[in-house]
Amino acid sequence: MEKATFGAGCFWGVEAAFRRLKGVVSTTVGYMGGHFENPSYLDVLSRITGHAEVVQLEYDSSVISYEELLEVFWKIHDPTSLNRQGADRGEQYRSVIFFHNSEQEVMARNSKQRSQNSGKYKKEIVTQIKQSGAYWLASEEHQQYFEKINRPEIKG
Repeated sequence: MEKATFGAGCFWGVEAAFRRLKGVVSTTVGYMGGHFENPSYLDVLSRITGHAEVVQLEYDSSVISYEELLEVFWKIHDPTSLNRQGADRGEQYRSVIFFHNSEQEVMARNSKQRSQNSGKYKKEIVTQIKQSGAYWLASEEHQQYFEKINRPEIKG
């Protein structure tokens, strides 16, 4: 199994999108990229921690590739929107790819460049590409949130 970590707005919807994919074995939501130890949801919302809301997933690379995961990442949010996705505002909602090895870094940077050159986006892509760091798991109530609230339109 391999690991991938993405931030693309509120982690509930991002997790739901990746959970549907064949080859994604598990997902969790949490926080990465900040400077605060073991932040809570309220800490992150208060914008004092510097963290992004992220989904971290384990995937079987013999079934789905990192490149395919990147394609989904670009499709599920607006990578030209700085610190905002829809009505959600703040640095915790930033567009970010946290790579776990040099191969992922190269693929993420190439994918970002291809996306920018595609002509799909009128504005500059603001997605950050950063080395993964400490990952802080969000509380249980946030894990697989849409499944817990039984929203059939979200289920795969």
